[in-house]
Amino acid sequence: MKNAEVAWSAFDSIAYVDHNYRDLQAEDAEILPILRDHFAGHFRNPGVGPVYGIDVGAGANLYPALSMLPWCDEITLYERSPANVAYLASQVDSYAKNWDQFWDALRGNEEYDALDADPRERFRRVVKVQQGDIFDLERFAGRWSVGTMFFVAESMTSSYQEFTLGVERFMRSLAPGAPFAAAFMEHSKGYHTGEQFFPACDVGENEVWESLEAFADGLKVHRLETEATVRDGYSGMILSYGWRGNSDAQVPMR
Repeated sequence: MKNAEVAWSAFDSIAYVDHNYRDLQAEDAEILPILRDHFAGHFRNPGVGPVYGIDVGAGANLYPALSMLPWCDEITLYERSPANVAYLASQVDSYAKNWDQFWDALRGNEEYDALDADPRERFRRVVKVQQGDIFDLERFAGRWSVGTMFFVAESMTSSYQEFTLGVERFMRSLAPGAPFAAAFMEHSKGYHTGEQFFPACDVGENEVWESLEAFADGLKVHRLETEATVRDGYSGMILSYGWRGNSDAQVPMR
């Protein structure tokens, strides 16, 4: 099933959050410190000018944005589904208490700990929600200085061509040298939110590496040690991270 054929308006955001993010899953608990350390290592020596972050295909997941929170002057939650856009907008002023456990998993670094007095206030000030299609990101080439994309490119289509194009559009939206992190469901067979089924592209570590290598420097592709327990129909999670490179100059925009 191609992305354009999917009933994104039927995405059940509340059921999705309740199943995936009501409690901190072991896989996410493994991911969060890696995100913290990757971004903290990059931003340890602040650069000049404002920092703009993007979470592509944010869905109903706030923790990628939380991982960028200490570093960004503005974070865009970029999402296609109207239901997810509404959920994200409802969280900006004061996000729900279930997200506190995800913030706690990011603690242990002074910049994150410094926001403990009121991370919600900073979230309210810097986060904005923008409805948009991942394939339209070509309009924003080089726009963002840090970016995340979690469980998106492989979870929006069964087409491998669309998977690789989605990864490409995400990476091209980042400025050269921008740190990024992207996560993927390994060998996913598709998934439900409420009663609605959504397609997936079957990818593993090799496919993730091949989709990113032309666009990244210092690329790491890491299969989580934690067992696959979030739902049926996948074999594990893959986390990739690094920096947006300039090595894709020879790769034509598709």
